[in-house]
Amino acid sequence: MTKLLIATDAWHPQVNGVVRTLGHLAREARTLGVQIEFLAPDGFLTLPMPSYPEIRLALIPPGGVARRLDKAAPDAIHIATEGPVGRALRKLCLKRGLPFTTSFHTRFPDYLAERLPLPEHWSSSFGWRLMRDFHAPSAAVMAATPSLAAELTERGFPRVGLWPRGVDSDMFHPRTNADFGTDFALPRPVFLTVGRLAPEKNVEAFLALDLPGCKVVVGDGPSRTVLQRRFPTAIFLGSRSGQALAAAYAAADVFVFPSCTDTYGLVLLEALASGVPVAAFPAAAPRDVIGEVPVGALDGDLRRACLAALALDRGDCREFACRLTWRASAEAFLSHVTRASGGKMAA
Repeated sequence: MTKLLIATDAWHPQVNGVVRTLGHLAREARTLGVQIEFLAPDGFLTLPMPSYPEIRLALIPPGGVARRLDKAAPDAIHIATEGPVGRALRKLCLKRGLPFTTSFHTRFPDYLAERLPLPEHWSSSFGWRLMRDFHAPSAAVMAATPSLAAELTERGFPRVGLWPRGVDSDMFHPRTNADFGTDFALPRPVFLTVGRLAPEKNVEAFLALDLPGCKVVVGDGPSRTVLQRRFPTAIFLGSRSGQALAAAYAAADVFVFPSCTDTYGLVLLEALASGVPVAAFPAAAPRDVIGEVPVGALDGDLRRACLAALALDRGDCREFACRLTWRASAEAFLSHVTRASGGKMAA
C-alpha cells in the first residue's frame, strides 16, 4: 500500500467542510490502495486563532515537521491548507526539492477584505497575491468546482485541476417522521440552514427573511450570540454531527444556503441526499453544484428562492445527490497526486 502525507491546519475537533472532506478522502483512499497520514495541529502546541477560538493555530518547533516527514516516509505529499502547518511543510518540500500538490478550500482573500478596516480592493488584492504565491510551486492546485478552477486560473494560479466532492448517501437520506430532537412541534414549513455561524456565511440574510413557518439553524461560531439576540424567533440547535445532523436535514422542508463566498458547500449535497430542495443566491458554489437541475431555486431574492423551493420534488433531490460519490472524488484527487509524484502513488 502506497502512502500519502497530507498537511492540514483544519482538523478535529473543528467541524467544517475541509475536515469532513479529508476524512472521507482517507476512508476511500484506503480502499484504493493508498494509506493517508495527516500532519495536523494536534501534533503540536497550539493557540486559539483571534476571532475564531475554535480554530487552533499550531506552533511549529524547529525540526518538528522534518521529523514527522522523515518518519512518515511518504510516496507523495499534499498540502491542504495555507496555515502554519501547511506553510511549514511547503517550506521543507521546497528546501528538499520534493514535489507536492495543494488544494484551494477557502476564499481567505474575501474574508480578509470583509474583516480588515481597509479598502476592499487593497485587502482583497493583497490576500489573493499571498494565496497565489503560496500555491505557485504546487504540481497541481486542486479546486472543487469548474467555476472556481476557472477563477483561479484567471487569477494566475498555475496547473489548476478539478477535485469534485461527494456525499455519504447512506448517512444522509430521507427519513419518515424525522424531527429535530426537540420536545415541541415546529410550525411548517421549516427552513433550515447548517454551517459555521460567522460573518462570511451571511446567515443574517436568511434569518432576516419574512417567511412562513419557522427558521432553524444548526451550527455554532463567533456570530451565534449576536444572531440569537437579533432573531429570537429562530431556533438555534447548536452543532450536530452524525445521525443527529442527518435527522435534522431530513426533517426540513427547504435547505437555505445564504453564503456567497463558499468554494463548494458540502451541506448542499447533504441536504439534497436527504431529499430536501435548496434555496440559495446564484453564487458560484450553488450554481456549480446545482446548475439548471430542478433540485434548487437560485435567485437574487432569497425569499423568493425559499418559497419556490417548496414546490420542488424531494425524490429528484435525492436522485441527483446520489450520483456524486466520495469514491469518485477520491479517484479524482489521487489522479492528480499520482501524476505529481511521477507514478509513485500508483496502487
